[in-house]
Amino acid sequence: MTRTKCFSVCLATTSLVTAIACSNSDKPCTVGDNTTCKDKGDGYVCEAVTDGTTGCFKPLTVKGQVIDGQSKAGIANARVLARDSNNVAVSPIAVTATDGTYSLEVPAVRDTNGVVQSLQVSLRADAQGYQSFPGGIRIALPFDLNTATGDPPVLQAPPTTIALFSTGQGGNGWVSGTVKSSKAPGTVVDIAGATGIADKDGTFVVFNVPPGNVTVSGYVGGVNLTPAQATVTANTETTGVVLNEAGVANGSVTGTLSIVNGGGASTTSVVLVIDDTFNTTLERGDVPVGLRAGNVTNAYTISNVPDGKYAVIPAYENDGLTRDPDTSIAGTQIQHITVAGGVASVTGFKVTGALAVIKPGANEPEVVTGNPTFNWKDDSSEDAYHLQVFDTFGTVVWDQPSLPSSSGADPSVPYAGPALTSGAWYQFRVTSLKNNTPIARTEDLRGIFIEQ
Repeated sequence: MTRTKCFSVCLATTSLVTAIACSNSDKPCTVGDNTTCKDKGDGYVCEAVTDGTTGCFKPLTVKGQVIDGQSKAGIANARVLARDSNNVAVSPIAVTATDGTYSLEVPAVRDTNGVVQSLQVSLRADAQGYQSFPGGIRIALPFDLNTATGDPPVLQAPPTTIALFSTGQGGNGWVSGTVKSSKAPGTVVDIAGATGIADKDGTFVVFNVPPGNVTVSGYVGGVNLTPAQATVTANTETTGVVLNEAGVANGSVTGTLSIVNGGGASTTSVVLVIDDTFNTTLERGDVPVGLRAGNVTNAYTISNVPDGKYAVIPAYENDGLTRDPDTSIAGTQIQHITVAGGVASVTGFKVTGALAVIKPGANEPEVVTGNPTFNWKDDSSEDAYHLQVFDTFGTVVWDQPSLPSSSGADPSVPYAGPALTSGAWYQFRVTSLKNNTPIARTEDLRGIFIEQ
């Protein structure tokens, strides 16, 4: 695709000659205001260009479908949003058609020839009666916008088909409104653990809210948002809720951690999870934009934290490390804090090397057929293993609390629990034991598999 040129004509007149010249510079447009491309015709959008200018291009579209994970039928009225690696919303929200299909127009930086530049994005999807994606054990796989093809560019790939799983709960309502803030895109809106994400224009919908009087709160690094009150009715939308910006978030969370027997891994991260959303079984939840410290070796600080209650989780991401599973010693428990401006201090965490997953799900979710066999690297110090299999909601579907030592070989354990559901997501986790004391475990985001 070539960049659309907008030419201007300059006239220079003398008594002897008239010269006509054309400038090769583009007519500027305004990113976010596609009316500034209207002279190019319908459908052009204004995008940033790598040379620091702007230009009018045919838009990049991400296409896909939101389906029921069990029936495979399309889900209507689901909301789909693209986010960057920092969970900031980079697209408007698309609402699915009756067959679950959607078309998401995603802004994309171009070079001077109109070629889409690299940007890793992932998708979030929400629908009434379904668990949000990502959610539970399920993670959103990133994909690169520069893999779009055609003119105009279109991206449709396996990660753009999103399966959602029914919560099995009826009678809930849903809440819609607007975050009025300079940092609205990507704001996590929380209602008693049910969440939605604010669009680029600040609009949001939170599905699956139990009926009654509720508090609506918003979380994004850098600003405080004034909570709002709403009354929710079963099977009905509550509209017009507004979360107003209430000033700069000046809270911070500080702490330390020590990495012991890291197995070659030397840095980790610490994240803040909204306490309402924290799943005690899976030990995870929603992490708002900006509430993460990376490249942590010892001391860390997370700044610009909005007021609220959080669970503090170290070594959550895939980095070869985990929080030490031996809860009999200090520094191994997830900590819960309240931030109300000022500094919230967290006592030191102990982090250790992880048990490496071999299969399934060593690096990303893996499709399996039939009953899987679980493999992981042997822990030479153990005398037993504890293996658990969870479904996407955090329910334990198979529990083997005392598997024998593998005597130096990498363990291999066939699944022998209740029948697995086709299309469903699961995760296996393993903890090594010494004298019934946990000494190492697999990482939080590995060992995920999808039953074929």
